[in-house]
Amino acid sequence: MNIEELRETLKVDEGNVKSVYLDHLNLPTTGIGHLINEWDEEYGKPVGTPVSEERINELFDKDVQITIDECEQLFGNFQDLPEEVKQICANMMFNMGRTRLSKFSKFREALNKKDWQECAVQMEDSRWHKQVTNRANRLISRMKAVDST
Repeated sequence: MNIEELRETLKVDEGNVKSVYLDHLNLPTTGIGHLINEWDEEYGKPVGTPVSEERINELFDKDVQITIDECEQLFGNFQDLPEEVKQICANMMFNMGRTRLSKFSKFREALNKKDWQECAVQMEDSRWHKQVTNRANRLISRMKAVDST
């Protein structure tokens, strides 16, 4: 999987903030959508505390490995999917996490059948689509464009 491509896409969808900030749920976050946990050195630091590019990359590398591991757990055929589909699934996993994405049962069923158009339908027919409409629409368009041959 092309991690650099995923990184660039997630920078668009998540942003890349070089300080501690509060996300839309008022949770401390930094870098490329990294939710700060109690074991992170940034934990408890005030909003606005600078975070180095090196640290942001370190956090992203850990987060993306978790994302890929969770994709492999949720989608048994993850490594066999076309690169574009892996990118889309990893983006969704990064955004929602396995617990929420696992509820997309019809999406997963369509994925197993390699029915990319039905995957797009299921992505659109979700609360996630209403919550992150611009991101979802970008990913849906990409899914619709996947070659079915």
